[in-house]
Amino acid sequence: MTMATETENTGPESKEIKDVKEMKEVLKNETTPDNKQEEKDAAKKEESGKKEETADAAAAAASSAPTKAISVHKTNFEKDTVYLYQFSRTPLLPSLSAYCLKVETWLRLNGIKYENVDHKMKFRSKKGVLPFIELNGEEYADSMIILRELSQKFGKDLDAALTSEQRSVSHAMISMIENHLAWVVMCWRTKNLDQVLKGYKVNLQHVLGTRIPNSILNFFFKLTFVRKWDLLQSAKKVKAQGMGMHTPEEVSQLGCADLKVLSDMLADKPFFFGDEPTTLDVVAFAHLGQILYIDKDTSYSLRDYMQENCPNLVGHCSRMKERCFPDWDEICSTLDMNTHLPKPEKQEEKEGTKEEGNKESKEEKEGDKEKADKEEKEVEKDEKKEVDENKEKEKEGK
Repeated sequence: MTMATETENTGPESKEIKDVKEMKEVLKNETTPDNKQEEKDAAKKEESGKKEETADAAAAAASSAPTKAISVHKTNFEKDTVYLYQFSRTPLLPSLSAYCLKVETWLRLNGIKYENVDHKMKFRSKKGVLPFIELNGEEYADSMIILRELSQKFGKDLDAALTSEQRSVSHAMISMIENHLAWVVMCWRTKNLDQVLKGYKVNLQHVLGTRIPNSILNFFFKLTFVRKWDLLQSAKKVKAQGMGMHTPEEVSQLGCADLKVLSDMLADKPFFFGDEPTTLDVVAFAHLGQILYIDKDTSYSLRDYMQENCPNLVGHCSRMKERCFPDWDEICSTLDMNTHLPKPEKQEEKEGTKEEGNKESKEEKEGDKEKADKEEKEVEKDEKKEVDENKEKEKEGK
């Protein structure tokens, strides 16, 4: 029974297997080289289509991706123009910040096109400091970083002619000025805020762009302004640096020692490394100016020491001032942030000039008419005289 069943089942299965084998053989024989090539072409076409779809998708994604937003205050900037954010002017020097004055001096010395932004000290950099600049939609903060970036972008290097040894000396002197002498000055300022305001003749109404009485602003200045801006550091920061722990006499002695070092290095040269100013000259001028250009009625030991014992430093400041700030007096008298830029003609002046021109034109026309009438009358008079003379001659002839 079992065997029979297996036999009966074996017969049909063998036939089906045989049919399948024959079908495979037929299909194998029908797959000619031409058909294979067509299959390959179709596969390539399909693969190419997939690549094109992928490229199109990538392009669409790129076009739909958001562009980098411009995060600067001056959105309508002019290409390659430096926009400098700094403190307001004072009647005695262009800036109460040595670091702001340093950047502006460098810009002027290198002939870089720039514009001061009169922001009434409402803006600060992303690092929270002044000065900072904006160039082509990018922000740069910290004076040394600003000078480094601008040097690279505009191809300006004030130290190009210095030797390796001179560059090292320059670096050491700049470090002394900005990491020691600057703190000496700052220590005096934080402990003598009233003298700072009087010594530099600061008008807080102008500085802050407000009509609040100066008596109230002075109070505000002492409580808030010192902590908010890096022009006058708080006594806490000065103490943390180490300078604030000393007595005023000790601080003054430390500052005088720095001035003596700078004076000895300058000697009788026009600038620290010869006949042309370098980065050290820019930095020294910016910081020495804070000491030298303070009202003579304000007591300040560092200024007195410089004038009495370092006349060559006083001369150095004068040379830098004349070279970089020929409009110094105009800056200090008008407190204009951009005296170096050409001023557009005012509409009133244009109209006045136009009216004056029209008036002159009218007077000229009237004068020409009078002159023509006079000449015409003279011609008529001469003609009449000639006629009369001819008549007289005729009578005599008769």
